[in-house]
Amino acid sequence: MAGSWQDLVHQPTFSAGTMLLLTDGSVLTHDEPFAGTEHWWKLTPDSSGDYRNGTWTQLADAHNKPLYFVCSLLADGRVFIAGGEYNGSAQVELLAAEIYDPVANTWTTIGTPAGWTQIGDAPSAVLPDGRVIVGDIGTNRTAIYNPTTNTWAAGPTKEDPRNTEETWVLLPDQTVLAIECDNRPRTEKYVAAANTWVTAGSTPVALVDPPSEEVGAAILLPDGRTLAIGATNNTALYTMPAIANQPGTWHAGPSFPELVKNFTTGAKDAPACLLPNGRVLCVVAPWDPTAAQSSSSAWGSPCYFYEFNPANDTLAQVPAASNNGGNPYTSRLMLLPTGQVLHTSNTTSVAIYTPDGAPDPMWRPTITSVPTALRPGLTYTLHGRQLNGLSQAVIYGDEGAMATNYPLVRLRNKSSGNVVYCRTHDHSSMGVATGSVVHSTSFTVPAGADLGAAELCVIANGIASATVDVAVTHKRWKELKYELKEVKELLKLEQERFKLVIEDKRKDNEGDWRERFEDPGWGEVVRLLVDRADELEGEMRSLRTFIKREERPRVGASRRAAVEPDDELPVPASKPLPPPAVRAPAPVRMPKASKAAAAKATGTTKKAAKKAAKKATPSKRRR
Repeated sequence: MAGSWQDLVHQPTFSAGTMLLLTDGSVLTHDEPFAGTEHWWKLTPDSSGDYRNGTWTQLADAHNKPLYFVCSLLADGRVFIAGGEYNGSAQVELLAAEIYDPVANTWTTIGTPAGWTQIGDAPSAVLPDGRVIVGDIGTNRTAIYNPTTNTWAAGPTKEDPRNTEETWVLLPDQTVLAIECDNRPRTEKYVAAANTWVTAGSTPVALVDPPSEEVGAAILLPDGRTLAIGATNNTALYTMPAIANQPGTWHAGPSFPELVKNFTTGAKDAPACLLPNGRVLCVVAPWDPTAAQSSSSAWGSPCYFYEFNPANDTLAQVPAASNNGGNPYTSRLMLLPTGQVLHTSNTTSVAIYTPDGAPDPMWRPTITSVPTALRPGLTYTLHGRQLNGLSQAVIYGDEGAMATNYPLVRLRNKSSGNVVYCRTHDHSSMGVATGSVVHSTSFTVPAGADLGAAELCVIANGIASATVDVAVTHKRWKELKYELKEVKELLKLEQERFKLVIEDKRKDNEGDWRERFEDPGWGEVVRLLVDRADELEGEMRSLRTFIKREERPRVGASRRAAVEPDDELPVPASKPLPPPAVRAPAPVRMPKASKAAAAKATGTTKKAAKKAAKKATPSKRRR
């Protein structure tokens, strides 16, 4: 079985590229035509929650024009952007960072790590406590950004001499697994509790393409293993150790088939996405291992789509999206709250994938408490388990950490059927697979939400919790308590948990009590509140938001493998600039004569091609 693709009804008027899922359910999307731009848009689902029929809105322009950059959703709901292999059409390894505030629709420039000269297409990961760790592409340094204080701090150094092109993935034991590209086939882990990097062993098969130093994505699976996808035709599976600072174990995974004779089928900088059914949707392409790095055939085209099934560790080809004609590095995937997946390819065409199957009930988030009387425009707190899902779910590779491991809150009005997302923010954790520990998020009810009885659920990685009946009303909770007391007496529904003190004990029992309330569907709302009101008060006292000391992963003495010095650190070829914004024709596979000709003809300039074309000029310094 496999899912199916459809094109969006309303296609963008810009070249859709990198995407991030905002906590109000909309999709922040970067305009990426021939190069980076300062333009950003968002896709908003229609009133029924359908993204295929959604609409596009242009947002405020950013300060920079990055292409292939660091990006993440922060715990407070803002967006973190840093670096860029390109700024516009210039390959500069941009040293810059900024924050997007979706409420104010503004971009704010922030500082960069002290002593750094470049960020470029750096690897990164959001840590469970909400900080962001970023790797220096030219050295083994790391830096950690704290969104709360808006400051950078030096992080621990790695074993690998450079962080360039590495894939980083967050694990349940609060470590970050890194697939090394210089020291291939070795891997490392950042242990957050000890603030140190330790060895994670070596992959049993080659995952990195040596000439380009590229590798594919890595995805944490529901069973706790991590799938690492190679730029080669190989995959590997990592199993965490019992103690966080131990290496863990690697096993060879399935291989992609040869789609074109003598070509390698692999993911040279390509996205992957964990589907709600537990399988992984990934993008690969057949590429020529004998071709020069300046050639499009060295990067592969068109794109093919596969699903990895962890139940039997197999790969199965699935239908391709209509916009699959580019190289894998131009593809982006984004998991939606509906469980569907968007695919962009630097064109004006966006496709949406609807997977088959359903999630295991054990994977669903659970609401332990939430207010049941909600006023439009106000902010509330929801508590629950597994609010961050089992995985980061979405990843691209080195840059573009577009994870979705944070809770979204969805409301569906029972009368109109209209769907709205309540903007979530200030999540108590940005971890993954948090198990039975109760966490929380704040959510703000949209000012325009339909009044009346509604169903509320929390969603993590496209998997929704069971719904809770709530009431959306303009009345204050204090007013509701008094009115509910009166109504319950009229309905003879006295219950012990509704012992309220009313100064005015006069009761007006005449007429139809439903006529006394103006909100739509108030009769149903009151019955609902009679059954559920005040449950939060007792539960709130017993909740604990943070992980206790005894629940934290045990971290022993730091273990560091010796660094083996390299005589030569080759400069990895940069990704070509994306093809023109067309519907998705397959690119012509021919080498480019020079940087100018390549940029003018196809926008697929490579670092290697530039080096060859500029023999008369000083060569680009090594990363």
